[in-house]
Amino acid sequence: MDAVYQRCIHPHCAATCAVEETSFVCPRCGGLLDVVYDWDRLPVPTSLRAFEAKWAERTNPLSFSGVWRFRELLPFASPEKILTIGEGQTILQRADIVANYANMMPGNLFLQYEGMNPSGSFKDNGMTAAFTHARLVGARRAACASTGNTSSSLAVFCAATGLMRAIIFIGSGKIAYGKLAQGLDHGALTVQIAGDFDDAMQRVQQVSRRLGIYLVNSINPFRLEGQKTIMYRILEALNWEVPDWIVVPGGNLGNVSAFGKAFFELRDLGLLPRVPRLAVINAAGANTFYNLYEQQGLRWQEGKPNTAVSESYYRKLEADQIRASTIASAIEINHPVNLNKALRALERCGGVVREVPDQEILDAKAKVGAGGLGCEPASAASVAGLRRLRQEGVIGAEERVVCVLTGHQLKDPTATVAYHSADQKTFDQVLGQRGVKRATFANRAVQVANDLDEIIKAIEVYS
Repeated sequence: MDAVYQRCIHPHCAATCAVEETSFVCPRCGGLLDVVYDWDRLPVPTSLRAFEAKWAERTNPLSFSGVWRFRELLPFASPEKILTIGEGQTILQRADIVANYANMMPGNLFLQYEGMNPSGSFKDNGMTAAFTHARLVGARRAACASTGNTSSSLAVFCAATGLMRAIIFIGSGKIAYGKLAQGLDHGALTVQIAGDFDDAMQRVQQVSRRLGIYLVNSINPFRLEGQKTIMYRILEALNWEVPDWIVVPGGNLGNVSAFGKAFFELRDLGLLPRVPRLAVINAAGANTFYNLYEQQGLRWQEGKPNTAVSESYYRKLEADQIRASTIASAIEINHPVNLNKALRALERCGGVVREVPDQEILDAKAKVGAGGLGCEPASAASVAGLRRLRQEGVIGAEERVVCVLTGHQLKDPTATVAYHSADQKTFDQVLGQRGVKRATFANRAVQVANDLDEIIKAIEVYS
């Protein structure tokens, strides 16, 4: 067997396939696959601090990348096969203003800001890894279903590298204009189907299999290998000290799956003394993971989850025609493809799941913005979830917490402008239908006559 291969995540199956396989489902049981490394046959870093030296190699594209700087921890491709566009140049910011809002002690809350990636979201971490694998297998077309960020990232990578044609599937009326603009501007073939993300996800898998198109959604385990590096950068920014909690929005559950894999791989390699706990935050209008995990008690159970629980839940969603609905469009997903990987991550790292309404998401978003980092609504679910976990006493005020902000605020400017708008009609049209009743922390524009004295008076009153 090769030193790198794919393996079914279910221990009772553990079927394997070659690294070049692109079906991304277990050939025996149809389950999800991991990228697996035989570390006895691969060079293993002796210390995480060794990665700091890569910062000095700024003219080396692989060391400049915030993903491939850690390539020894995702060694599935040789250096000459790697495709990078400079992703992963992100920051971890201490956030005392947001900490006060979340009832945390000063100095204990950090925001990992992924909006600095080339396409404006965390997706670029995974896309560079998926594109590298696509290049390895000789793909010429790549496709995804998307609520916006995946399609934006795919389109950017296709345009920047010129090696593949992007085909993106979106649901009708289910994508923010900031994200749709990226796909259109970067030349992607955009297919809008009658339905939502879950419908688009089903169709893109069918189309990809029939036409031999490379699939880059997070069912692709190589994409999750790239997303592991978000955690490496957090650890590096914290001087390799493990935080107590990582809080992340939950949509298709690729991030929490990747984060869990990152931590238990580092622990198994002896590079990390302990792992942090994980908190996944659903929007209340797209709360499948919360319902299954917290309400119905679905667990990984060492690779033997009670699938009858999730199957019954999904049947009821279909029978009742319940569709995901939230202003946090990036996590507006009812059928997360990485459910089992997420269950495994929470079991191995110890975790919780919570849901938060759109009102709390947008209020948290406003506080994040007031603290200096602009994020899209889905990102703010992590802060809203932290605030709720503090209220419940699950997370202590003295614990060290990192909330992941997954996307830039300009991904969905419509929601931001509507929240801060003085126009009630605009507010109602954009946010009222989502159950948002008030703009608790609105920063409304001051309307004033075109008169110098009146302008100065307004500035003196409001500043």
